[in-house]
Amino acid sequence: MRHENSVFHSVLKAVPWGVFDRAVTAHEADKHVRCLPTRTQFLALLYGQLSGAASLRAIVESFASHAPRLYHLGVRPVARSSLSDANAHRPEAVFAAVFAALVARAQPKLARQMGDCVRLIDATTVRLSRLSETWARFSTELCGVKAHVIYDPDADCPTYVSVTPQRINDITAAKAMPIQSGATYVFDLGYYDFGWWAKLDAAGCRIVTRLKRNTRLTIETERLVEPGGPILSDRTGTLPARLAQSRRNPMQAPIREVCVRTETGKVLRIMTNDLTAPAELIAELYKRRWAIELFFRWVKQTLKITHFIGRNENAVCIQIAVALITYLLLRIAHTAHGLSCGMLEFARLVRSNLMHRKTFQQMLDPNTLRPPTQHDPRQALLWT
Repeated sequence: MRHENSVFHSVLKAVPWGVFDRAVTAHEADKHVRCLPTRTQFLALLYGQLSGAASLRAIVESFASHAPRLYHLGVRPVARSSLSDANAHRPEAVFAAVFAALVARAQPKLARQMGDCVRLIDATTVRLSRLSETWARFSTELCGVKAHVIYDPDADCPTYVSVTPQRINDITAAKAMPIQSGATYVFDLGYYDFGWWAKLDAAGCRIVTRLKRNTRLTIETERLVEPGGPILSDRTGTLPARLAQSRRNPMQAPIREVCVRTETGKVLRIMTNDLTAPAELIAELYKRRWAIELFFRWVKQTLKITHFIGRNENAVCIQIAVALITYLLLRIAHTAHGLSCGMLEFARLVRSNLMHRKTFQQMLDPNTLRPPTQHDPRQALLWT
């Protein structure tokens, strides 16, 4: 009789355990630990994300209810206090290392020429309770964090994540992001900094963003555009040479302004340092920003990171890292098995069948695994 792993076990096959173990050793995550190894903490948090548990108590109780099947994963049920302490004090860098390894696996298109790589940059805000006000206070009434993300729309996955208190400006976090020479970076007005633009330009990157209404552009040349189309103008020029307080503008290279009318009638001043590409391509690149907004919405609604199970910064960073690891595991499993359903439907099916002994195909088509009959007692073992 063929043995079937649980759906949870199948999702975990993509976890780079070698990377995980080396990170645990390098950061001494299990030093002086007696009752809750970091691997058990990691699996409990992954289980919580996949099952939709909204609290530590829900994770612990649901995890314990499947104790007989945890044996095959090499873990045991956990205590709520132990899991809380682990989230507060275990190094977040362990989970960041796993995330980085999964990103490398989920991006087979990285081998292509860097000129074809598109990177979307944006940040999303997640509110916290007043219990986190010692480090995440934004105003007298609000506490929150920002997740700053670089997103690959072709691989449909994030490539870099940084978590900061909400009061940190987007451009401050962007200046610490790694830059890939030759890539195309698309971002919005939150990253309006001529010095950072100049740094990207010097690295050979293509920039696609928006110009503010009050930003003056000295026009040097203008291209003809098709009358009546969405492209209103296509002009090349330079930004002001001097900024406030007589500071020199570091972005001295020629730029291009493509004015576009959207479907709602709004006019956008799209700026790029690419002086040769068709204006329609530049407009389409900026339109791709919507992909990262959809990613933020998917993660918040499906993985429930709007409710945090920890109070301090370390616990919040770990929960966000595990949520993104969960997304990558689902994405890798969905792609590797060539499933016909969408990612949202797949995530919901995984949640409802998490500890059932089924393959992904059996999960999608319940008719492939029929209930046992009285004359087939061996098949009944699959349903226990």
